[in-house]
Amino acid sequence: MAKILLLEDEADLRSEVVDFLCNEGHQVSEAGDVATFMPLIDAADIAIIDVGLPDGNGFSVAANLRKSHPRIGIIMLTARGSVDDKIIGLRGGADQYLVKPIRFTELAAYITAMARRVAPDNWRLNLIERRLHAPGGQAESMSSQEMSLLELLARNSGRVVDRPAIAKAFGADWLDYDERHLDQLVSRLRRRWQSATGFKLPLRTEHGQGYSFSVEIQVQ
Repeated sequence: MAKILLLEDEADLRSEVVDFLCNEGHQVSEAGDVATFMPLIDAADIAIIDVGLPDGNGFSVAANLRKSHPRIGIIMLTARGSVDDKIIGLRGGADQYLVKPIRFTELAAYITAMARRVAPDNWRLNLIERRLHAPGGQAESMSSQEMSLLELLARNSGRVVDRPAIAKAFGADWLDYDERHLDQLVSRLRRRWQSATGFKLPLRTEHGQGYSFSVEIQVQ
């Protein structure tokens, strides 16, 4: 999980990117202009910056940001796809340069790689405390079934865990198990986590299959 600040003046695209990144488990703030963006930057691990802005130039914003915040991750997001523009962006301080229309999966991959440098803390599941810890320091106590679910997902990082396997982890026979109990468990956990922390839990529903935890999680 990374703290991301998005500077994009296209409201529809900004909303799509914010929703996607939140669903990936990141904390996301947004701005439609430089004046709104600058006061928020100190809290960010990664900045995603559009080039064409109503009150400034994204290249200049990135260059100034690199000087003032040398450790921050910077991704340029722009319709300007020429080689010269890309060189200007990368030489000016950007780590990555993405041309619109963007592929969200590609954006997510760059953020994951960048977060290893700028937000190195991991999600942690403490089996003794029965608590889930987020990289930002937030933590919540888990029920026994929530712990069983999260431990199973954590030990299968990067893979979808199907519903029969989850039922087995609960000590239930899949043939007799009511799937609605699992869906209700996940729904309650997501609501409680967001209410307590203010951001979404990266627990992803894989429709027709099961569930996965969309970021790396360490079991302690």
